[in-house]
Amino acid sequence: MSKKAILLVNLGTPDSPSVSDVRRYLREFLNDYRVIDNRWLRWFVMNLIVIPFRPWKSAKIYKDLWTPEGSPLKIYGFKLRDKLQKIVSKDAKVFLAMRYQNPSLDKVLEEIRWYKPSEIVIVPLFPQYASASTGSVVEKAMQIISKWQAIPNLKFINQFYNVEGFASLFAQNARNYAPLEKYDHILFSFHGIPESQVDKVYENGPCAEKGCEESITEENALCYKATCYETARLIAAKLGLKKESYGVCFQSRLYKGWLEPFSDKVLEERAKMGDKKILMFSPSFVADCLETTIEIGDEYQELFESFGGEKVQLVESLNDQDNWVKFLQKLTA
Repeated sequence: MSKKAILLVNLGTPDSPSVSDVRRYLREFLNDYRVIDNRWLRWFVMNLIVIPFRPWKSAKIYKDLWTPEGSPLKIYGFKLRDKLQKIVSKDAKVFLAMRYQNPSLDKVLEEIRWYKPSEIVIVPLFPQYASASTGSVVEKAMQIISKWQAIPNLKFINQFYNVEGFASLFAQNARNYAPLEKYDHILFSFHGIPESQVDKVYENGPCAEKGCEESITEENALCYKATCYETARLIAAKLGLKKESYGVCFQSRLYKGWLEPFSDKVLEERAKMGDKKILMFSPSFVADCLETTIEIGDEYQELFESFGGEKVQLVESLNDQDNWVKFLQKLTA
């Protein structure tokens, strides 16, 4: 009887909010050349900024995020794995790994090797492809699997923002905050990446010349910027939003040269324009984590208030919702 392994992979999280565990996580994460693709800049950021200063600051933030059960990203990941296991076919087994830290790809793929499946379906849990996220997972998984003597059939799902049903998941969560007309503006905030990374998608000319804000084409189908704008359009269409009622922005930048407009600057501008209530999605994340719960829920709320705004309402992510589990079942069938 043939067996299938379904491997869900998310970005990762420190093992605890201690300074030492946060430092270990940041060192592994930011040393990935796909995250910071300039070798000299990576050395500078790691050795002169992150390692000397960032772990203490980040540890305090992770302590605010942490729950008695641990990291929300890992908690939702295991719940998602277990719920999916209950509804997939009997010949399939579901696994969870993190690209950085634990449960590690090395360890989980070794478990899968001993399981001896005839097929492995690997789902990086990033709706839009980016070299720094999905690309890194694919490369790491292939480095490990390529050393196996017996390699089963492999299937990678490199993005799913445009798969039927995905936009509806976020739209349904937004309906919990209806009527949407009570918000002055709606923002779709995506995780930022360096502009240099989207420029590398193209053989001639930078991303800025490709009209990525307007439409998906054959040329920009794997451009993170283009797929983020398309994700916003797809969710907006499900909610019947007019084009002028929403905007796209990018959060969590590390240094200059990242995708713009920046989410914090957009919020500042909206507050100065007189907006009081903002509804905010973060549809590059499928589980609530530091970037949604803390960065948007706490830090952006404080920022918005400081410029005269009143409320930044975060639309929660998909976490372990049943409709998200069913979507993954169909995606991996």
